[in-house]
Amino acid sequence: MNIILLSGGSGKRLWPLSNDVRSKQFLKIFIKEDGTRESMIQRMYRMIKEVDKSATVTIATSENQIPQIRAQLGEDIDISVEPTRRDTFPAIALAAAFLKKNGVGMNKSVVVCPVDPYVNTDYFECLKALSDAAGKADGANLTLMGIEPTYPSKKYGYIIPITTNPIAPVKEFKEKPDVETAKKYIEDGALWNGGVFAFKLSYLLETALSLFGTDEYDELFEKYDTLQKISFDYAVVEKEKSINVIRFKGEWKDLGTWNTLSEAMIEPISGNAIADDCENTHIVSELGIPLIAIGIKNAVIVATPDGILVSDKELSPKLKDYVEAARPMYERREWGEYKVLDYKHHDDGQNSLTKELIISLGQHISYQKHKHRTEVWTFTEGIGELIMDGKVTKVGRGDVAVIKPGIKHAIKGITELHIIEVQIGDELTEEDIERLDWDWE
Repeated sequence: MNIILLSGGSGKRLWPLSNDVRSKQFLKIFIKEDGTRESMIQRMYRMIKEVDKSATVTIATSENQIPQIRAQLGEDIDISVEPTRRDTFPAIALAAAFLKKNGVGMNKSVVVCPVDPYVNTDYFECLKALSDAAGKADGANLTLMGIEPTYPSKKYGYIIPITTNPIAPVKEFKEKPDVETAKKYIEDGALWNGGVFAFKLSYLLETALSLFGTDEYDELFEKYDTLQKISFDYAVVEKEKSINVIRFKGEWKDLGTWNTLSEAMIEPISGNAIADDCENTHIVSELGIPLIAIGIKNAVIVATPDGILVSDKELSPKLKDYVEAARPMYERREWGEYKVLDYKHHDDGQNSLTKELIISLGQHISYQKHKHRTEVWTFTEGIGELIMDGKVTKVGRGDVAVIKPGIKHAIKGITELHIIEVQIGDELTEEDIERLDWDWE
């Protein structure tokens, strides 16, 4: 199989455990048979390889997710990187062109699916059937997976097949309905649209060529920010007449909200927390302070550096409305990770931002300088190499570095290195970074 896994979105409905960088697919919430934990993306990748060891897996994602993907799946995983967000069709077209560039034949079938459903082995067997159906010379141009509904949901779109056969032509698609309309759809044999589909590589690239003027990876990447923002449904599905659907009857859950995610969590409590006389309540705490819940029912309680959530489970999908502009307080990068400890706006127009940085063994931040801010680094643990305007100094616990605007600087961890960083200035943004070349050898 050739599989494109779509790893996008910020998972704002799972705030404060996920954010723009630390998305839900990277949360290690599943427990394997050996007792170790794995994330959604690790589970998906592992189970694909268990069903088809020779499967080619490509992750389509944004640049800020690369460190997490590399950390969890290894350095050799293929990644098609979106320079900016341009909706699902440009992302899929870019990934398809990536496959072509990497030698996948134009007549080969490609399966596209989200990275974050909760599924079992039978789902991946269905992906193989999807791939086989799409690869047939006399097959439909597009083959979808339709999920047998377990209840009348208003969260999903519906696929209406012509027959009840395991593989059937599609009659029509229905947008997300209300519950009563969903009941009628299900009575008529409708299936949930889980966003899983397959096609021949040539078919998708021909569509990309007609819309964007090229099907070559390098050209698509170079002009990506000018490509039309258009979903796969609008660009392909609504225009295509030759579509089949394969029925899937196994377990399938969209773990996109706290009420659905908690159903897949084996342990009701994670972290430094205590629950007494609670019912159907899940608690996740990543803070160093105790969290105690007494007599709470049907709720989710989450405390992380990004914030604190206390919500009725059924109402938790409303969360996204309140956290659209929330700034991530924790991020994992290629060089390590950081946590925001404090942010203040002062009366004189200046701001201060305090972070705890952990530089991984042998890793480093880029050689850079700032125009608007001063940084004060206090080294609290480990040993590193500090560079300031080309001068290299060994630093360790108790050392302090004051980095004024315009000073070129970088840090490398000889061991794992912990730093308290205080930024002071009128503009404390990621845009105030000018990255420079430096040869660490």
